Amino acid sequence: MTHSQVSLETLNFTTDDGLGQRARIGLIVLQSDQTIEHEMAQLLSDEGVALYHARIANDAEVTPESLRQMEIDLPRTAALLPSSFQFDAIGYACTSGATVIGEDRVDQIIRSVHPNAKTSNPISACKAALTALGLNRIALLTPYSPDVTSEMQENLRAAGFLINAVASFNESDDFTVARISSDSILKAVLKVGARDDCDGVFVSCTSLRALEVIAQAEQELGKPVISSNQTLAWHLMRLAGLNSLHEDCGWLFQQG
Repeated sequence: MTHSQVSLETLNFTTDDGLGQRARIGLIVLQSDQTIEHEMAQLLSDEGVALYHARIANDAEVTPESLRQMEIDLPRTAALLPSSFQFDAIGYACTSGATVIGEDRVDQIIRSVHPNAKTSNPISACKAALTALGLNRIALLTPYSPDVTSEMQENLRAAGFLINAVASFNESDDFTVARISSDSILKAVLKVGARDDCDGVFVSCTSLRALEVIAQAEQELGKPVISSNQTLAWHLMRLAGLNSLHEDCGWLFQQG
């Protein structure tokens, strides 16, 4: 049996500006990260905002040496975010990586590929958030080993912030860090943030599932609580010219 070929009809179409008519945001995500895309989807849910991800190779064992290694792959990964998308802002989503590689170096690498995009990372975003909230005396909570936590502590101190309390889950396996329960994070925040000489808490690491407990922690402590993913989303939005306020994302998102 033979079948006659159906002729192909060419259809007319029109084009528009595509997704992200208000802002296009790029995100460089760690290969081992299980958390940030889920939380960013909640934080950057504004209509007209498009979010695009590229994953960078990384060692799941978080050490200063493995973090520095990402500098080699960062240009290649940044290029996976197509320049034709005309990104307004791009974030390198690794708090410890940006600390060890250097915030200026991360910015330089990304803008070598995307010269017109503004850039951020969680440690730079943390500093911007602390300034916006008027915080100087803070408690630092990390999942990292002592050497990585120490570098972050010194980074914040060099920027003029007083780190009056430091606590860590002391877990270097990023896969395990993403499995630390939000209840454990909440208990840790309440413990480290209870000190009278701390005006707020920074929960560092994009793998920690902190977003869902921020509002409760702030209510119980009576102090601002910020996290890597929350601050990065807030900073990228502000860099992209978005001033949206979200009641359920912590006190930080009440800042213009």
